[in-house]
Amino acid sequence: MTLDAEIMFDQPDLTALLVKMDDATLDTLGFGVIGFDIEDRVRRYNTFESKAAGLGIERVLNQNLFTVVAPCMNNFLVAQRFADARETGMALDDTINYVLTLRMRPTKVKLRLLSDPMSELCYVLVQRI
Repeated sequence: MTLDAEIMFDQPDLTALLVKMDDATLDTLGFGVIGFDIEDRVRRYNTFESKAAGLGIERVLNQNLFTVVAPCMNNFLVAQRFADARETGMALDDTINYVLTLRMRPTKVKLRLLSDPMSELCYVLVQRI
């Protein structure tokens, strides 16, 4: 996919754009992208997030996001919102202030939680602040 303009963290309808992006385009984004399936297995993980988190892409792919990769997100603020969206069949597009705590000193971020019942993957976007 070729980008006509820079993709921003807070861009409307971002889920539809992410679905169409190949991995090379995903790696050009200026924020972290973690795409995971219905079993919470990471299927997409961009270079920005890999470098920022210090976790190699090969180490993260196919691992459970909430129990292996980022257990600090396994709570009602993040994981439960995705579970609720799936259960109700509703779309999710929430942005929250958050502090990542695993494998690093506490790091303030904004998380954008994206889930669309028409998409195979859900996404956690990570913007360091």
